[in-house]
Amino acid sequence: MHSSISGLLDHLARLAADRPRDDRGDVPGWVMVTLMTAIVVAALTPFVGDELRGLLVRAFSMVSG
Repeated sequence: MHSSISGLLDHLARLAADRPRDDRGDVPGWVMVTLMTAIVVAALTPFVGDELRGLLVRAFSMVSG
């Protein structure tokens, strides 16, 4: 590895180690899971929307009657 890159990585590692831990800027895990689930549902809906709609209609008809 080139010495300037190595020096930069060492400097960044020292900065990260010296920085006090503060979780206020972190995104909570449940927010990330919710967001990723919404993205997956939105991405799949154009491909499987009709099948999901039929599945829900059958499920509701079994419960209500």
